[in-house]
Amino acid sequence: MKNGVVYWNVDPVIFWITNSFPLKYYGALFACGLLLGFYIVRNIYKKENLSLDNLDTLLIYVIVGTVLGARLGHCIFYEPGYFLQHPVEILLPIQKINGAYEFVGYQGLASHGGSIGVLTAMILYCRKYKVKFFSLLDKMSVAVPVTGAFIRFGNFMNSEIYGKPTNGSWGVVFERDDLIPRHPTQLYEAFAYLLIFGILFYMYKSETIRKAHGLIFGSFLTLLFLARFIIEFFKENQEAFENNMLINMGQILSIPFIIIGLILIIWKSKKEVTI
Repeated sequence: MKNGVVYWNVDPVIFWITNSFPLKYYGALFACGLLLGFYIVRNIYKKENLSLDNLDTLLIYVIVGTVLGARLGHCIFYEPGYFLQHPVEILLPIQKINGAYEFVGYQGLASHGGSIGVLTAMILYCRKYKVKFFSLLDKMSVAVPVTGAFIRFGNFMNSEIYGKPTNGSWGVVFERDDLIPRHPTQLYEAFAYLLIFGILFYMYKSETIRKAHGLIFGSFLTLLFLARFIIEFFKENQEAFENNMLINMGQILSIPFIIIGLILIIWKSKKEVTI
């Protein structure tokens, strides 16, 4: 730290499992976030005396939906031209370098795509196991912000998805890219998500709110994507085409989620909750 500014230059690789396969902070924190979210949902099931049957299967649905949706979301929303020319790289963690394919891990994951992927997975899960859709989403909504926070901590460790330059004493210099103090927007999002977790957990403790299936889910959508929309103003654009846009792709993709969340809040509050 110099003059109140943090200089950040952490190697994103924790250690190399093999000569070509690294264990990175991002992947480790992503996995920890998913497992912690699953632990929270499991505890909710136990407190409500609900059957834990198929809960492990739910974790598989969530992981597949998250990763597949996030990957497809990045390819479709941010780099469609490139991946139309390199379709094999969409689902495989490889990239063609100097004429030969090399393992590089997934270089692009979009959280909005991950959200769509999880919702799709939940629809399929609820249909197969005869689970009430909104009731499950309410439980999931309490846990998801924690997972999101861990993912953003992973982005911070990777020195990626950082913010615009700032003169504030809270600036962070991500030395792996440049020597400019920037908004640590990964941390802004991570702590915002933890705050949202606290709000949703408090809401879930209310039996009245809990019975209004979908109200917590609507609050989750509104709070999380509103936070994302606001923080995007401080974040560097991920792709060059966003530089000529009034609001960036992340903000555009957040708007439908915010609207759906508000509709659910109004609908479920009028229908289920007496204030």
